[in-house]
Amino acid sequence: MSVEVIQPGVLTTVQDLGRIGYQQHGVIVGGAMDTFAAQIANMLVGNQPTDAVLELTLKGPSLLFHEDLLIAVCGGNFVPSIDGRRMPANRPVWVRRGSILQFSHVRQGCRAYLAVAGGWEVPVVMRSRSTNFRAGFGGYEGRMLQGKDVVKSGAPGDYSRYLASELAKQAGTNPFIQTDWFVPKTMLAYMGKSVIRVMQGEQYPDFTDQSQKDFWAQSFQVTPQSDRMGYRLSGPILSLSSPLELTSEAVTAGTIQVPPSGQPIILLADRQTIGGYPKIGYVATVDLPVFAQLKPGDTVRFQPVSVRDAQKWLYERELELKQLRVAMQLAAGWR
Repeated sequence: MSVEVIQPGVLTTVQDLGRIGYQQHGVIVGGAMDTFAAQIANMLVGNQPTDAVLELTLKGPSLLFHEDLLIAVCGGNFVPSIDGRRMPANRPVWVRRGSILQFSHVRQGCRAYLAVAGGWEVPVVMRSRSTNFRAGFGGYEGRMLQGKDVVKSGAPGDYSRYLASELAKQAGTNPFIQTDWFVPKTMLAYMGKSVIRVMQGEQYPDFTDQSQKDFWAQSFQVTPQSDRMGYRLSGPILSLSSPLELTSEAVTAGTIQVPPSGQPIILLADRQTIGGYPKIGYVATVDLPVFAQLKPGDTVRFQPVSVRDAQKWLYERELELKQLRVAMQLAAGWR
């Protein structure tokens, strides 16, 4: 089963939850920028959270369906349509063979995720299907999608086949049909959020008192130089009390580095494996999807939180995802 790319969009790539376990060899983690939306999209079609999805950025692709497929779109609002008819997001949708799925420029957020029952079938490289397009491996031939590419889907599981069959029975001659149930809007309330929860970094005390105050009290704007590697922000200059000589060390998603310019950089999915700039803070993991949905021109402010609270919120979100999977299967009548 497959789809053909008619128009690729701005930056459409195959991603999963990342290439874990190879950073000591200099290989980036990569993966979906908004792992929360990617996991929900996979759940909607009965996949595992780690299955590959298509990540859409700023403007989505146009895709021709070669077979009947069960899909779901979750994340930013790209106004999806099938054969000219608006397709709802955040729920499972059965699509008839020969139909064309189109996405517009994003209306809210920055990225969306297109999941297909069985996951997108591309070669596994170092235990991941994610695209590392800077290094040219993973995903679809190590690059973003282009026109005339044909992307195959994997074998769907029992629940996915059941759900697709139930929807197909109700479709009649329509090009697609969706379920009556959907993901509650409250679960996606982080779209458009502008306050980011942050823990202090190791070098936070080395910044001037004024810089510390500005970091929490002032707004920062996402610049056009931002990408999957990191978001560069523009705002008040953050200055050290005195020069620091730091040894490069491992960095994580959400690390907030401050280069000599004094303008912070938030490291994200395609971040380098080590960094040597002072670290003023770390974005709480639960708020990384918020950054993934920001685009150039958006503004953010930082809110100080403790490590304990950040861990608690992450645990609560993971529990929420598990409960959501059970609720979906019950709503679909799966026993």
